[in-house]
Amino acid sequence: MRVAVFDTRSYDEAYLPAAAATGGHDLVFFEPRLTTATAVLARGFVGVCSFVNDRLDEECLRALAAGGTRFIVLRSAGYNHVDVAAAQRLGLRVARVPEYSPHAVAEHTFALLLALVRRLPRAVARVRDANFALDGLVGFDLHDKCIGIIGTGRIGRIVANIATGFGMKVVVNDVREDPSSGLQYVGMQELLAVADVVTLHCPLTPATHHLIDERALAHMKAGAVLINTGRGALIDSRALVRALKAERLFGAALDVYEEEEGVFFKDLSGQVLKDDVLARLLTFPNVVITAHQAFLTREALTAIAETTMANLTAFDQGAPPFANEPAAAR
Repeated sequence: MRVAVFDTRSYDEAYLPAAAATGGHDLVFFEPRLTTATAVLARGFVGVCSFVNDRLDEECLRALAAGGTRFIVLRSAGYNHVDVAAAQRLGLRVARVPEYSPHAVAEHTFALLLALVRRLPRAVARVRDANFALDGLVGFDLHDKCIGIIGTGRIGRIVANIATGFGMKVVVNDVREDPSSGLQYVGMQELLAVADVVTLHCPLTPATHHLIDERALAHMKAGAVLINTGRGALIDSRALVRALKAERLFGAALDVYEEEEGVFFKDLSGQVLKDDVLARLLTFPNVVITAHQAFLTREALTAIAETTMANLTAFDQGAPPFANEPAAAR
């Protein structure tokens, strides 16, 4: 199958072709994000491969369908950037990568947490300037602290296992409790009140949009840490800025941001950053931000490529709706 791959980066071109060869797929890489304006590039391609910051709204999907596209495969677990109901109406099948390396995201969660609580970015920058003073670098132990995990899918459970290894107390919250997990489920308000670290691992849905808002931040334990390696819009960024300015939190570590589309995955170092909220977040010494790289390991990229191409092969062979298709697209 001939496939248009959008929002292409160097690692896509390194990992996708080997997986594509197994299914006999012919990939054509495009650097632009997939939007209504760029959908014309997919004309004549039966398959389209999309990433998280593409925008597959109904207008874009109509343009794809008119150009002959029948299958859309996502290089991501999340699919909130796709109007799957519209895709169904248009006869477009959509598949995602429900999991790739949950360890990659879980481990990055702790990389961010440790960087923040041990003030590593500031410490490294000082040493590079031959400043070996330790003033202002006091952190805290994770041992004996309480971590509150919101979302207990595979990533959330691995985070719980890692936290246990650090000697942390673990409490969790999820709309679907699993009594067999051995995890201590509590209500959201209790979790926010007792957790020294709150970390987000739930999907972005209408119910979880701005889950951490002004009210939730006010309920968080004073001096707590907020971590987000899930979806950017789980946090109301403006409310987070206000909480940081009020010095209620020890700090925040983010791998995702609700307005990252058009910013993350680009080199903007020679330009003025036009997002005032992100620019403000970057001024806080107690905020650590990475540009949506939690997934970026060799193991995860291999798994993403293999599952994405396997989804295409399944479509090409006329497979009935299967587990990797978002429910609304079935």
